[in-house]
Amino acid sequence: MAMHTWFECKIRYEKTMENGMNKKVTEPYLVDALSFTEAEARIIEEITPFISGEFTVADIKRANYSELFPCDEEAADRWFKCKLVFITLDEKSGAEKKTSTQVLVQAADLRDAVKKLDEGMKGTMADYQIASVAETPLMDVYPYSVEPDDKPEV
Repeated sequence: MAMHTWFECKIRYEKTMENGMNKKVTEPYLVDALSFTEAEARIIEEITPFISGEFTVADIKRANYSELFPCDEEAADRWFKCKLVFITLDEKSGAEKKTSTQVLVQAADLRDAVKKLDEGMKGTMADYQIASVAETPLMDVYPYSVEPDDKPEV
């Protein structure tokens, strides 16, 4: 499994609201990139077709997600940050060791997020507990994908 480095990028632009008025908004997006520089370039490339007018990348920070569970369902339009605690037994001392990790789940609501998290974790050998599930303000997530017609340079 490939390791992903996720960056949360905040885009600031003037959005036309439902009442027709313009309002300055800052929206967070998640981008899979190798560096801050690449994250900025990728978010600009991804966002440009969707925003008419000027926008700025207001902030970029690392986001620590070990796994992503996307969903194709139309209703699943939100992203939930789920904190999992894995429980392992220390063979020598016999003590329980807890390790926490964060995963991102795309779902319609909280109940759906827990269901999709459990589905995504099926087949996991380690025991885990769901410590928390919270809706994120993320507008969209852009995983890294190699275009089928892109041939890697040799």
